[in-house]
Amino acid sequence: MILDHLTLHVADYEKSKQFYLLALAPLAVGVVVEFGQVAGFGRDGKGEFWLAGGTSQSPMHIAFAARTRAEVDAFHASALAAGGHDNGAPGVRAVYHPDYYGAFVIAPEGHNIEAVCHLRA
Repeated sequence: MILDHLTLHVADYEKSKQFYLLALAPLAVGVVVEFGQVAGFGRDGKGEFWLAGGTSQSPMHIAFAARTRAEVDAFHASALAAGGHDNGAPGVRAVYHPDYYGAFVIAPEGHNIEAVCHLRA
């Protein structure tokens, strides 16, 4: 890991928070701390992915680590059910490396959200 945390600024804080709560649940990622319109998502009590209400920033690509390919599949289904738009169904992306298994969804504010597992099937 090279990043300690990342903050994503969103215009509709509540809508975005609900989307990420549902989309990231299969990865065992949830809100670990919240104050005002700021929420820290993570595992084991450490906020690594932060949402902050205010002015939305230009769309970003954010990839979340999945522990299994099944988590990638579940992330994709949950993110679509939460209002995301498909941007790449779960599957191997051999162009990156032979075991790169990822899925992509466009979040409500236009961000390209991915879950990826690097383990061999």
